[in-house]
Amino acid sequence: MHTLWSEHVQGIQTLYRSRKLRFDDCFSGQYRNAFRLDPDKWMRILEIGCGPGALAEALHRWYPKAEIVGIDRDSAFVAYAKQHAEGVSILEGDATALPFEDGSFDVTVSYTVSEHIEPKAFWGEQFRVLKPGGVCLCLSARKGIQCTAACLEPTEEEKRFWEGMPDMETDFEKYQVCRYPKSESELARTMEANGFCNLSTGYAVADLTPDDPKYPPVFAEAMIEAERQGDLEAVRSAHAPETDDVTDAINRKYDERLRLYRNGIRLWDTSVSLTLILRGEKPLSPDPRSGGKTGNDC
Repeated sequence: MHTLWSEHVQGIQTLYRSRKLRFDDCFSGQYRNAFRLDPDKWMRILEIGCGPGALAEALHRWYPKAEIVGIDRDSAFVAYAKQHAEGVSILEGDATALPFEDGSFDVTVSYTVSEHIEPKAFWGEQFRVLKPGGVCLCLSARKGIQCTAACLEPTEEEKRFWEGMPDMETDFEKYQVCRYPKSESELARTMEANGFCNLSTGYAVADLTPDDPKYPPVFAEAMIEAERQGDLEAVRSAHAPETDDVTDAINRKYDERLRLYRNGIRLWDTSVSLTLILRGEKPLSPDPRSGGKTGNDC
């Protein structure tokens, strides 16, 4: 059982709920325009690092004729995705040693995975499993905007709890979190250096502002609940004793945020995420000068 990520870095609900929001159909046009995939064509799509399955679910909605396969090394994520992600196949496996034959997929896609894996292994395995002419989509979270409502500021209970915790940077190093960060240009250059061509970039913006009337109440409240679950799972992931007081404090403040929203009191707190979408293609034929790996015939 591999559950280090879900237990120590990001909990299931934190990851699933936040991605459900970011890949909601109201934002789908931005992704589909950058992906440039034919929704009427059968294709085999592999999501690498699928987590609890939110993006795989979205891909199934956006490309209903495609076969969607998700893979993740965290056993808890895989179990959750298998139970909740309908219409997709979920497997447990390692992105650096994909359990698939050469040239077995038309598309590979990943979201916030590249920064955690050594670049040659990350790009090389995708290059291998893609068919000639196949598309590699690398989605990478960039710095967004976070404006917290006054009622959601850290409570005294939370402050005391986190002040008593050891330095989280040590845990991040232990679990190799963001060990290979890349700027926008560096990410594109490493993709090219590992054999992909016809690169293009795009950006998707998910504006998560509960008080904006363009969002129906069920979606607005989902934004608030996603933040609640993120705070609660962060506390649980610390594996510290006696956390009832801090979890109670967290729940009280989010209950208050929901009460204010339902009473029409607008706070205009927001979380705006920015996602870089890097698209590349595997050459149709290899370049004989490079051992058959970095062709330019696209």
